[in-house]
Amino acid sequence: MPKVEVERLWTHVHWLAILAEQGTYTAAAIRLGVSKSAVSQRIVELEKATGLSLVLRTTRSVRLTDAGNALVRDVRSAYEQIAHSFADVRDSAGVARGLLRLTAPVAFARQHLIPVLAGFLNEYPEVRVQLDVSDQISSIASEGFDLAVRHSNQIPDTHVAWKLCATHSVLVASRSYLQRFGDPQRPEDLVDHNCLYYPRGSDTPAWAFEALDPSHVVEKRLTVPIKGTFATNNSEALRDAALADLGIALLPDFSAQAGLKSGALVRVLPMWRSVGAFPEHIYLVRPYSAHVPRAVSAFVDYLRGRFAAGFI
Repeated sequence: MPKVEVERLWTHVHWLAILAEQGTYTAAAIRLGVSKSAVSQRIVELEKATGLSLVLRTTRSVRLTDAGNALVRDVRSAYEQIAHSFADVRDSAGVARGLLRLTAPVAFARQHLIPVLAGFLNEYPEVRVQLDVSDQISSIASEGFDLAVRHSNQIPDTHVAWKLCATHSVLVASRSYLQRFGDPQRPEDLVDHNCLYYPRGSDTPAWAFEALDPSHVVEKRLTVPIKGTFATNNSEALRDAALADLGIALLPDFSAQAGLKSGALVRVLPMWRSVGAFPEHIYLVRPYSAHVPRAVSAFVDYLRGRFAAGFI
């Protein structure tokens, strides 16, 4: 194929790769910021130029043929090298710039990430941030994210991870609730309380605890069944239910911090540590790459400086 023709089709192959990632012409068009018909036209032109069928079309989705996969695989490495070269040139001056695409869980993003973004953007005015707020664990690479916040105990080996901070779970309730129903003195007392919990698929929810002596050394462990009139898979909703005097909630510390600091919530069973309710670390994660853009490394350093001490 003539060099001029190869250069003309370079963008076509990129669009083919995006189509493969997104799975439908509509999703690919949205990702590229063009019309669905424009994507379709580029693919048809590419198939005519190569003389090959590159895409298998169904009523709901598309997938690449073996020839299409081979073409995308061979060209993708070239795109990555070009991207790294551009990034190296941009970063050579040591200035963070460009679009930084992030994804983060709802509670952490709303309560902690968004409030500190202004400081970062003021420090790095040439960086723009696009934040996806979701509790769904999406594929970082296929969705095009530069960085993800993950509340997790394990990170895939295919990803690079920076530990942001440790986190732990705390029992909290409003002062009004405890005045009405009493302050539990030991985990077994929870059976007489309305417990607000994160559903785990069990018909009989239970909370596990470790007893800490004054030196915070574990003395004993136990698991107690709990019951309650409200359960939800969102820690902000659990916190709000506790603030509304509904019962005793088990929360990750980053969701409880503001309420405890203001006095709207108080700790319950402070000498007992919850075990296994929520992950114990928050990480910043990105797919493995030989090059880390300056904007990413700057943002990682900034967040680690802000959150290294944890929350409570």
